[in-house]
Amino acid sequence: MPRPLVATIDISALQHNLRIAKSHALDAKIWAVVKANAYGHGLERGMRGFAEADGLALIEPENAVRLRELGWQKPILLLEGIFDAADLETMVRARLEFAVHCIEQIVWLERSGLSGPFDVHLKMNSGMNRLGFKPEAYRAAYQRLRANPAVGKITLMTHFANADDPLNPGLPLQQQAQQFEQGIAGLSEERSVANSAADLMHPELKSDWVRPGIMLYGATPGGASAEQFGLKPAMTLTSKIIGIQRIGAGEAIGYGSRFVAAAPMVVGVVACGYADGYPRRAPNGTPVLV
Repeated sequence: MPRPLVATIDISALQHNLRIAKSHALDAKIWAVVKANAYGHGLERGMRGFAEADGLALIEPENAVRLRELGWQKPILLLEGIFDAADLETMVRARLEFAVHCIEQIVWLERSGLSGPFDVHLKMNSGMNRLGFKPEAYRAAYQRLRANPAVGKITLMTHFANADDPLNPGLPLQQQAQQFEQGIAGLSEERSVANSAADLMHPELKSDWVRPGIMLYGATPGGASAEQFGLKPAMTLTSKIIGIQRIGAGEAIGYGSRFVAAAPMVVGVVACGYADGYPRRAPNGTPVLV
């Protein structure tokens, strides 16, 4: 028989969590994020679970193409954009939208010779300091894209670092929001700013599109528990006890001998380890239902 370790995906939980995201998004449209194989839940299952989303967003061009092959007809967004000029042909063929976060991507668009149209999401680095143009460089990047006849719709995009912790002294949410507003002043295009935490906790942040990710799978983005937000876990991991050990007081278990028995114990050994994805740093006392 196969090893008795099974991850069960609940499509109805994915659908439920999408409804929660929609209920907080007011009139905004939803990009359901399915990067990293739908956060490990399976790309096909993510597509089924988020069928009512307005679009799917991810980071892997090959998986974006796979979504088209699976029959997804609504918009698809590549959140990290293209990785090479040759990717532009894929964008046209698979009808993909993509983020533009650096000057090299703009140059590839200008030199491509392709007619497009390319719908792009111009990303601002408003303080997270990962991807995007700094506010002072954003307008020039926008104008350069707007001057390119191959570029169609431009969406104004940023990503919040601390929507779950708005008073974070390293970068308060309001400061980051102000940076974005200053950088796009006078531009009237659609905005895409809200991640899971912003969608759940900050309806005051104006956004035409929201990009929920972690919340769709039943995990909290912070600020409160998943249960308090009304989210349902979409994955259940089950296994079996495959061995029993009887140990005495003072004996230890596992790597680092981290758990030491205070009294004689009967120990059940479950077929699941960190190679399977179970976190090696899970603390003593992590609950397991037997």
